[in-house]
Amino acid sequence: MKKNAARLADELTHRGFTIVSGGTDNHSMLVDLRSKYPELTGKVAENALVAADITVNKNMVPFDSRSGFQTSGIRLGTPAITTRGAKEDLMVLIAELIETVLNAPTDETVIAAVRARVNDVMKDYPLFAW
Repeated sequence: MKKNAARLADELTHRGFTIVSGGTDNHSMLVDLRSKYPELTGKVAENALVAADITVNKNMVPFDSRSGFQTSGIRLGTPAITTRGAKEDLMVLIAELIETVLNAPTDETVIAAVRARVNDVMKDYPLFAW
C-alpha cells in the first residue's frame, strides 16, 4: 500500500498537484487543489471523480479558506486498489485519469469516458470473493 501511495503521490506531484506534507509515508494522501485548480472545490472534485468511479473524499487542507462543506482538497488512499492486486505501475494511469476528470469536472462526456476506462481496467483487478 505504501509503495502504491508513494508512486501515486509522486505522479500527482509531477502533474502539478500539491500533496500536503510533500508526499506520503502511509497509504493515504491529502491533495491541495488550489495550486493547480484555484477555483475547483473539493466538493466538485469529489462528485466528478466519484461519477467517474474513482473514490475520493473532499477534505479541508491547511489554511483552507473554504468551509468544510466545500473544501479546497481531496483525500486519496490506496488500500482498496492494492487489495485488488494493483502495483505501482497502475498508479500512473490513476493519476492520469484523476487529472483528466479534474481538467473538465462538469463535462459529462469526459466523466463517462473515464468511467468506462476505469471499469475496463478494473476487470483485471477483481474483488475477492467471500
